[in-house]
Amino acid sequence: MRQAGGNPRRPGIKMLEEPPLITINSNIRRPSVAQIAGFQNIPTGFVVDAMYGAGALDRQIQPVGAGRDIRCVAAGPALTADCGPADILALLASLNFIQNGDIVVSSFGGHQGCASVGDRVMGMIKNSGGAGLVTDGPARDYDGIVEVGLPLWCTGLTPASPFSNGPGRVGFAVQLGGQEVETGDMIIADRDGVVVVPFERIDETLENLQRVEVAERQRDKQVADGLKVPQDIVDLLASDRVKFTPN
Repeated sequence: MRQAGGNPRRPGIKMLEEPPLITINSNIRRPSVAQIAGFQNIPTGFVVDAMYGAGALDRQIQPVGAGRDIRCVAAGPALTADCGPADILALLASLNFIQNGDIVVSSFGGHQGCASVGDRVMGMIKNSGGAGLVTDGPARDYDGIVEVGLPLWCTGLTPASPFSNGPGRVGFAVQLGGQEVETGDMIIADRDGVVVVPFERIDETLENLQRVEVAERQRDKQVADGLKVPQDIVDLLASDRVKFTPN
């Protein structure tokens, strides 16, 4: 018989240790000032083209309120918070590590049953110098978020509140929107959505962007000057690779 006040665990069985509530990656990298500047005011579509079609998050992650009341445009280094479903402790902890211009990327495990962020957290991100937040969960307190005015990309709105119990991680790779995001990757986001440029591809992408921008401006000018059908389509239609069938 077990004595009163004794250890209820069976002898010989070691219980799993409780995980730390928060784990912080102390080896955080960050793009240079010049690299960050190179992505400012660049449309997300240009960035995707410069990465040969890669980098876009799932279309469910959109500007809050479809961008009606907040100008959701931002480009900056990612600071990741791996929260897990229905919890925001890691997001709260990440506030301590925000540098000016960072975009917090908070993984909610794709959970849609409660909010991943609200107006007060958005206000604290703004107060800490953050440039915005990207999350794969919904938000709450829309009117307050509009008052804060900080860009937010999320999956929608809900009044349900989350927990802040942990465990969570800050500064490690996270999975959201079909992409892996690491702290130090570049986030470029606008009303079309969110694009991730991996840290290792920043210089390559910036170099490609120069060519993409020139080509896009030329195409825009052609349309503005009255272009009706692209010349390559005209040539295709006149070739033996197209078959016209009788009525």
